[in-house]
Amino acid sequence: MNKTADILCIGSVLWDVIGRASVDMRQGSDVAGHITSLPGGVALNIAMTCARFGLTPALLSAVGQDPEGDDLVAACAARGMITDTLYREHDLPTDRYMAVEGANGVIAAIADAHSLEKAGANILRPLQDGMLATKDAPFAGIVALDGNLTIDLLREIATSPLLAHADLRVAPASPGKAERLEPFLTHGRGTLYVNLEEAGLLCQSTFKTAIEGAHALINRGAARVLVTDGSGIAAEAMGDDIISARPPQVVATRVTGAGDTFMAAHIAADLGGASRDDALHSALKAAAIYVSGQGPQ
Repeated sequence: MNKTADILCIGSVLWDVIGRASVDMRQGSDVAGHITSLPGGVALNIAMTCARFGLTPALLSAVGQDPEGDDLVAACAARGMITDTLYREHDLPTDRYMAVEGANGVIAAIADAHSLEKAGANILRPLQDGMLATKDAPFAGIVALDGNLTIDLLREIATSPLLAHADLRVAPASPGKAERLEPFLTHGRGTLYVNLEEAGLLCQSTFKTAIEGAHALINRGAARVLVTDGSGIAAEAMGDDIISARPPQVVATRVTGAGDTFMAAHIAADLGGASRDDALHSALKAAAIYVSGQGPQ
């Protein structure tokens, strides 16, 4: 490894298989559309967006030694990411994510991240063996985490001395995994990036606005939180200080990866020294461009 990492992206690195149709769909729909296979996963989506902002991300994840894994690693390296930090075992197949999207949003999705879950804490070895850091000199930069990690590993990360000085940025990956972020509320660690539904699941409640959700998460112990609500107003909270902004209105042509784009753009703006207001607006703009289909695939 001859590059220096600006950010560590820990979590899912896999192939996204996405079927998209330009019409509204429902359960059982059978329509014409397009099917694409692209590098994806929450951690990788964040890393790719960070790379487009000029940052150098290092990937900590599990990728198989199968042909799909070799192709994925090559694609990541070609996009400017550090891949030497990936954990690769011959008996772990490369993970995949499959989704179907209509004009009315995601109809169904399945995340097969079993190899990442089986790898467990092995993916953190570069934080101990000197590749990125050591126990005596822990990593002190920004770390993006996603909820595809097991709850046990997320609990470990929330309190681990290996990341005690790191600026943790955490996303749940999907509403079904939102409650895995509980350790970061319990220990008041990191910045949480959630949508309105995920905020409700973490608080065991429902909220009408992102502002309500952000306020409730701070009351539950979050150190800092950003809550999005699709085309509705988004909010960021630190203590009692809550700011909000409305995203640009665009015609949505894709959904998968929008939240990851928002998070990465916000991190890049933070690293660039932007104010909280400017960082929030920058992230909303980047997500709107992505959703409209104007950004990179």
